[in-house]
Amino acid sequence: MREDHDLAFMLQYENVAWYEDGTVRILDRRTYPAKVEYVTCRTHREVAQAITDMVTQSAGPYTAAPMGMALAAYECRDRSEAEQMAYLAQAAQTISHARPTTAKRMTILCESCLDAARRALAAGERVPEAIVAHTVALNDARYGQIAKIATYLVDMFPDGGTVMTHCFAETIVGMMLRECRTRGKTIRLFCPETRPYFQGARLTATVCRDMGFEVTVISDNMAAFVMQREGVDVFTTAADAICCDGHVVNKVGTFQNAIVAKYMGIPYFVTGAPDRGHPSVDTVHIEMRDPGFTLQAMGVRTAAEGVKGYYPAFDVTPPHLVSGVVTDLGIYAPYDLNRYFADGGGKNQVVV
Repeated sequence: MREDHDLAFMLQYENVAWYEDGTVRILDRRTYPAKVEYVTCRTHREVAQAITDMVTQSAGPYTAAPMGMALAAYECRDRSEAEQMAYLAQAAQTISHARPTTAKRMTILCESCLDAARRALAAGERVPEAIVAHTVALNDARYGQIAKIATYLVDMFPDGGTVMTHCFAETIVGMMLRECRTRGKTIRLFCPETRPYFQGARLTATVCRDMGFEVTVISDNMAAFVMQREGVDVFTTAADAICCDGHVVNKVGTFQNAIVAKYMGIPYFVTGAPDRGHPSVDTVHIEMRDPGFTLQAMGVRTAAEGVKGYYPAFDVTPPHLVSGVVTDLGIYAPYDLNRYFADGGGKNQVVV
């Protein structure tokens, strides 16, 4: 059984990104759930551009990127083995750097596809299909690892409790809700809308609804009021990077919500594995996106002409605001993350 069983529609592998017959089809998360539309990519560069343009985001690129590598293998299928590997190495560089903040994780992922291609060529197998099979295996491993994380995270939820998220931590959201359902544990969720792409309102809330849980969308400036008035028990997010010094890089707005949670005495648990590629926060590059997106809402301009915008995609939460990092091996203090590797963790770095 695949690890995406019993999850919401948009968490099924085929509905994230899928290679078949020389194309990669990616669910367009910029318009979902109002429209269920797919972007069809016919070259690996189009896949990289789709990732840059946030056709898919959160953990979506961890499926789209290897599917893009399968497409690259299709593009160079008639070349010699050496030429195919050279082409795939170039494609790996292009796809892995589609967004700068997650480039280290994406590099690990794309390089694993190069290994799969070498094995397929040595065995005389079709490389695109071998990379697709590798992608499914990677997804199963990642989803399975995050299912373990979910068991530790759900331990932190009181039955009948209230949980606040931020942005779209897709795989852990699906897995924690599936774990709650398995245990018969009831929770309600509050999802800040997460401007300017509204991932919380459109994606997180839809997954929560589809999986049968009470969910309420709030605007991004309501978090403190809701934490205070609605009795939020836990604030939790995934992360785009968890530095080994305990700093957490996630969707912009995480930092301010962590400050409020700390003030309110509400624990903040971040989920995922520490990143060996980020020994300290100094190694992180914060992506600055088109400032024009902050001047509109879903394509409707909200600010006057001549007004400036500002759009950092991520912010950094310092370790003193993090109650614990929830991994597949248990919960670690943010100041003690190197112990995760000493305990045998970190074999699969692509965790979100």
